[in-house]
Amino acid sequence: MSPFLQKKTRILLVDDDQDDYFITSEYIREIEEGQFEIAWANTYQQALSYMKEHAFDIYFVDYRLGAKTGVELLKEAIASKCEEPIILLTGKGNRAIDREAMKLGAFDYLVKSELNTEKLERTIRYALERSSYVNAIKRNERKYRNIFEQSMDAVFIADMDLKFRDVNPAAKNLLGYSTETLYNLELPEIIDDELTSARLRQLLQAGRGINDREVDVKTGSGEKKSCILSASVETDEEGQSYIQGILHDITNLRKNEWLTLQAEKLAATGRLVRTLAHEVRNPLNNITLSAEQMMQEVNDEGSLLYINVIRRNSIRISNIIAELLNSARPTDIELKVICLQNLMEEVMAICADSIRLKQVKVESHILQEPLYVLADMEKLKIAIINIIVNAVEAMEEQPEEGRHLYIRIDRKEGLAIIEVMDSGCGISDENLGRLFEPYYTSKRNGMGLGLASTLNIIQSHKGYIDVNSALGKGTTFTINLPLHQE
Repeated sequence: MSPFLQKKTRILLVDDDQDDYFITSEYIREIEEGQFEIAWANTYQQALSYMKEHAFDIYFVDYRLGAKTGVELLKEAIASKCEEPIILLTGKGNRAIDREAMKLGAFDYLVKSELNTEKLERTIRYALERSSYVNAIKRNERKYRNIFEQSMDAVFIADMDLKFRDVNPAAKNLLGYSTETLYNLELPEIIDDELTSARLRQLLQAGRGINDREVDVKTGSGEKKSCILSASVETDEEGQSYIQGILHDITNLRKNEWLTLQAEKLAATGRLVRTLAHEVRNPLNNITLSAEQMMQEVNDEGSLLYINVIRRNSIRISNIIAELLNSARPTDIELKVICLQNLMEEVMAICADSIRLKQVKVESHILQEPLYVLADMEKLKIAIINIIVNAVEAMEEQPEEGRHLYIRIDRKEGLAIIEVMDSGCGISDENLGRLFEPYYTSKRNGMGLGLASTLNIIQSHKGYIDVNSALGKGTTFTINLPLHQE
């Protein structure tokens, strides 16, 4: 006996003719191996109600149901998520109707005049077996679709031309594109580096997989994100090859690594500076005191000239040591709730003369909604002024009409964003990695402490700085500060 007929099977006969119902139900009751619970629905709406509630295991539906047809019922039932097998009964064989019913999702179709116990037994058994397999496939498909949809990593399917064919919500969030836009893009088009992009295309189209490859991807907003890419070439049931892959976002991890490295550099530099300052200050104090004493005792103008040189430079060295010590120690800050827009007004007023003298054109996009942060206003001013002054100086060699400074204040995901973009000479990748190192500078008379101090201040406010630059095109500094929550 078929295992599908060992348990009781609930069957609904949908027919507006009572005689046809009795004949069909008798055929079913004569099936020796089966246990059946048979019910009758003589209207379209009654049958549809049962189907929506999944009240039966199998449905036999007559094609003629008053003003409507069994095909219409089939269509509406499947649209209402009816997964139980539906078998269409027709008075006469009609190939067009039969093909339409099977295309819509009917499990089988039978001609009433050809019904008998043997045919119905075989039809019920095949329908239940097939329904069991189909529903198992659907359950697995739903399970894996849920994994696909709910994954925190960006999961995608692409064809062998590397064109996206399916993406999960995390991929849309990561890449910042709509589904429609992504379906018009190829995987290499979102990779930032052209050589890496070409290599990925070559490997995947040759049928070779990619495991944990670190890549930079370009988002819809123009932002770069660091990701780990894994992709493999698979084959579907029709023998067609396709690519499935995962992008794991490590942007925050890389950012934290960079911040930790900068903090370690600052700490190591601070220890070195304190040691040198201690060793230098003692003999320097002796030189300064001796110079001052000699100034009181010597009357010769020629000698006084040299003593003055010694004294002035001793004081200058002492001031440099003090500045080095200040840059190396953690910044002491006094936090208050301040409005970022008000702070930026004061910063721009301080920088106005420098901007005017360098003939720089300023364009700003300031969010109207007040943004409040917990900050030391004076220290934060210093940090932003350092960035703006650097931006203005980076444009000195540009033609006057090409000197543009863009200031933006906005908010994003609980952060206040201050963006300073210049049209200057840009910074090479090699120098970009050293930008915040103490004592590193590309200026002839600079000490290399401005940006190191800026980083120190921003980190003291639990914020971070992003820098993007292209040689000959300019540099963008983006300060991210936590918004104050009442």
